[in-house]
Amino acid sequence: MRQPLFRAEADTRFKDHFSKQAAGYAKFRPRYPQKLFDYLGSIAPSRQLAWDCGTGNGQAAVGLASVFDRVIATDASEKQIANAQSHKIVEYRVAPAENSSIESGTVDLIMVAQALHWFDLGHFYAEVRRVLKNNGVFATSAYNLLHVEPVIDEVVNRYYYEVVGPFWPPERKLVEQFADLPFPFHKIDAPKFEMTAQWNLDHLLGYLQTWSSTQRFIAAKGSDPLEQIMDELRSAWGNAIQRRHVLWPLTLRVGIKASGESPKE
Repeated sequence: MRQPLFRAEADTRFKDHFSKQAAGYAKFRPRYPQKLFDYLGSIAPSRQLAWDCGTGNGQAAVGLASVFDRVIATDASEKQIANAQSHKIVEYRVAPAENSSIESGTVDLIMVAQALHWFDLGHFYAEVRRVLKNNGVFATSAYNLLHVEPVIDEVVNRYYYEVVGPFWPPERKLVEQFADLPFPFHKIDAPKFEMTAQWNLDHLLGYLQTWSSTQRFIAAKGSDPLEQIMDELRSAWGNAIQRRHVLWPLTLRVGIKASGESPKE
């Protein structure tokens, strides 16, 4: 049974682009590789407590739970938390990234998976330093466009840039520029990781439906933008029930909180 939700103080800066499609987000988003969580556990000072910040549907939290003794998973969206994957050692909380209410100096590892671009980085980095133990690890990852086959990729890329491109929130640009975002921590060179899936056409369409730009297009235009590429995508895919290998390269940035580092540094 899921524990009662903890709610931290509301943050009026939070822009909710995902509550409407939270159930689809949980169903159609790709999964992180277990090797990623094994690596993060291997570099943490201990494996007592991890914080998955911006947990969304909880998939990174559950991955961390395979390595750490306890996981706190937070998201500012109550609907995302309501649709997150239950796990006996994951404690879900509704809380903004910048005000987690986690006890200071208690966390071994903080993970932010595909969410850092939504945060107020200055305030969030202060929160990271506050809750991490000395020599605690902060890791953040992002992925952008998928790869299937060139003919399919071309249709998806055109959908991303041309059809729904004007409807992406401005923060989405930060995913494309993820490697250049400010990262004021002692950096560690991390291995390369990738996400993979075996999807049929319906699963791909469900994934595209979860994009915030797709939902913003529908809200503005009153029509489904996927209709603009549906015929071409079906032709490129072929047999709709055929499962194809889908790949997303992951960009992972890892840093350590130096001993004695203050929250405001």
